[in-house]
Amino acid sequence: MNSTELNMHTALETLPKSELHLHIEGSLEPELALELADRNGVSLPYDSLADLREQYQFTNLQSFLDLYYELMGTLKTADDFRDLALAYFKKVSAQGVKHAEIFFDPQVHVSNGLDVNMVMDGLLEGMHEAKARYGITSGLILSIVRDMPVDTAQSVLDSVKNRADDILGIGLDSAEVGYPPHLFTKQFEEATALGWHRVAHAGEEGPASYVIDALDNLHAERIDHGIHSVTDATLLERLASERIPLTTCPLSNRRLQVVGSLENLPLHNMMEQGVLINVNSDDPAYFGGYIADNYQALEGVGFTLSELSNMAENSITASFISDVERDALLQQLVSWKSRFASLLTA
Repeated sequence: MNSTELNMHTALETLPKSELHLHIEGSLEPELALELADRNGVSLPYDSLADLREQYQFTNLQSFLDLYYELMGTLKTADDFRDLALAYFKKVSAQGVKHAEIFFDPQVHVSNGLDVNMVMDGLLEGMHEAKARYGITSGLILSIVRDMPVDTAQSVLDSVKNRADDILGIGLDSAEVGYPPHLFTKQFEEATALGWHRVAHAGEEGPASYVIDALDNLHAERIDHGIHSVTDATLLERLASERIPLTTCPLSNRRLQVVGSLENLPLHNMMEQGVLINVNSDDPAYFGGYIADNYQALEGVGFTLSELSNMAENSITASFISDVERDALLQQLVSWKSRFASLLTA
């Protein structure tokens, strides 16, 4: 690695950023999954770490979800969820993350026989410890698993209303096609009444119409993925004019065959239309990289450091944080730009 490459690597790893599209269960590395399986007496059909790693070749979203949900079954105790969160925050503390808004999938954990309050307690403990250790602030987004029965989403929502202040927002994830956003209008309305923010996966494997559905019926403040918005010029104009951020995930899109190559991602196109793009890792243990790896992957296909720093700025401005916190993070970005001014103008 020459000096310029080293400087670029350092620049992207130290670039102050928020992570807004991270499934905490998707940060479960195979080593930790095997450790938890042993700890909790869970039998997995893999003979070794190498055998498990061989399963990480996906042909589509569903092939990933099958493994994702299987390994989630190794999470059994509050300590497991705390350890999961801390492992993620330790990793991204060296990748410039200053704030993270993380998804969790309570319906799956409840279906595995767990108490949603125990799950939340473990995650919140890990988030609290991460702030003390690494200075990273964070919030918890309850994600509805759209391909599970709607009544299970309602049940989970009802069960956590008494601790609404522990949750930052509501989200919508999992297998998209056949499960349009409007199916969950009631749950999003109730979450809004609780004071939660609203985000939704749309336009990843589903069409641009799902993004419109999420905006019109769920009143989503951010769209997770959203890359198929590029097929609808009117929608792109709306996203830009209403300043609706897209939390894109390059390595995820490539690994799940949403695009054939990173060069085919329509991010430049959407940015030219004024859409607010930011970069995230989605399920980093499964998709080959954490957040800085996603930034570096984009740099490798021609995105400039100036463009990438604009995406980081978008991640800060799109965060559900106070104005004081936002201003402090933006000031850190100003200092970073001063440090790497020569690379920004190269």
